[in-house]
Amino acid sequence: MQTTYYENKKISKTHFIADTCFDYYSERLRTDDYRGNVSFFSKWLLEEADKNGFHKIIVKSKRDDVYAWQELGYINEGEFKGYFNGATAYAMCKYLKNERRNSEYWIDEDRILKDVLKLEKGTKNQPLQIEYSLRMADVQDAKSLAELYGKVFQVYPTPMNDIEYVRKMIESGTLFCIIEHAGRIVSAASADVNETYNNAEITDCATTPEHRKFGLMKHLVDQLEKELFQRKIYCSYSIARALSFGMNAVFHQKDYLYTGRLANNCKIFDKYEDMNIWVKDLSK
Repeated sequence: MQTTYYENKKISKTHFIADTCFDYYSERLRTDDYRGNVSFFSKWLLEEADKNGFHKIIVKSKRDDVYAWQELGYINEGEFKGYFNGATAYAMCKYLKNERRNSEYWIDEDRILKDVLKLEKGTKNQPLQIEYSLRMADVQDAKSLAELYGKVFQVYPTPMNDIEYVRKMIESGTLFCIIEHAGRIVSAASADVNETYNNAEITDCATTPEHRKFGLMKHLVDQLEKELFQRKIYCSYSIARALSFGMNAVFHQKDYLYTGRLANNCKIFDKYEDMNIWVKDLSK
């Protein structure tokens, strides 16, 4: 198993500061926040991407800097509405290899999205059947969660099948909601909370194959949204595999807004996958 999937680093240079993620597993450099000179920062990003053999750079940009990034060859792949304490973050992306830029499945994903958007929004959940129970997870659930993720995902962008990794996530404030059946976790999702900017990413959505089609994920998303709302976190977002009708349908029906698609964004299963951005304002 690869020991270092990614590293979060706070960068402080003469002309800029930035919070960056060196994603070794998915061969990309991601910036979640920055301040300072865009040109100097872009030069540094290109140097670091080259040093590490990364093929994609993603910058969550403020609105005022979008044109500056475009002039430097970045393209706007989507919006995280409300990300910066209510202000929009723009996903400005730059590709360093044609193969990383070009998606084999884009037209198929357009068809899937078209079908998803035809579904009625705000539909009621199927009632949770009596043999299922829902609750928030705690550190004692780390082992069972790691087993679930190891079973559902043979390849995943983060080591969710590692007990210690999951335990550290829970201890650091990531919210996990789980559904159990016969004493075993069969479905789970998490909310990765950014306390600086008061947003949260709904992620790590997994259900074992035999328990799909019962609408379990909608119950998990509902509960995570309630937890976030209580914490006054109003920006909830997710990035879903563009090839997955089911997960995109969940977010559309839960009143999330589709705001873009990140090409060849991360390695899942056997390849780089395009990811759809879904955003919701929980204050409404």
